[in-house]
Amino acid sequence: MGAMIPHVPEPVTGDIVQLILDDHRLFEALLRELRLDVANREVLRACFADVVLAHGEAEEQHVYTSLQRRRTITAHEAEHGEEEHAELNAAILALWECKGLDTQKFDDAVEEVTKAMSHHIAEEEQSILRDADQDLGVEARADLGKVFCAARSKGLADHIGAEASLRRIVARAERGGLLPPEGESEEE
Repeated sequence: MGAMIPHVPEPVTGDIVQLILDDHRLFEALLRELRLDVANREVLRACFADVVLAHGEAEEQHVYTSLQRRRTITAHEAEHGEEEHAELNAAILALWECKGLDTQKFDDAVEEVTKAMSHHIAEEEQSILRDADQDLGVEARADLGKVFCAARSKGLADHIGAEASLRRIVARAERGGLLPPEGESEEE
């Protein structure tokens, strides 16, 4: 019997705030499964990476830029969200680099991803999403939701979270100054 592939909803429309909140709950559920379901970790890791990367890229390309144009969020808030995505992507890459899926190294990598994810979700929900919910009308949230869904679906179809793609995205974040170069810590 093959590994059970988790169901990842692919909405095509919706309120952007609710769509992002729904993804956040999906991420938390997938992380719980990744901790508990040793037998299906390979499939869960790939699914988790794809949906998180597709979500993050869609947010950066469409949501953050639209909210900045509307002055709902500042350039600093958008950049901070991008930095947190970069940190999360680097943690997911470390998870990909774990060869043994039933090892302490893998468990530790899952905990690092969980910490980065929890921090980002809390901040994004308390600032960016709250502001978007208050400042955007129903129609604007629906329009942005449609664009977000299309970009997210494309990322999923392209398997954006595959290790090679993830390496390119992390390297781009390093070049863009969102992460310290590989091998350097932020304290250096």
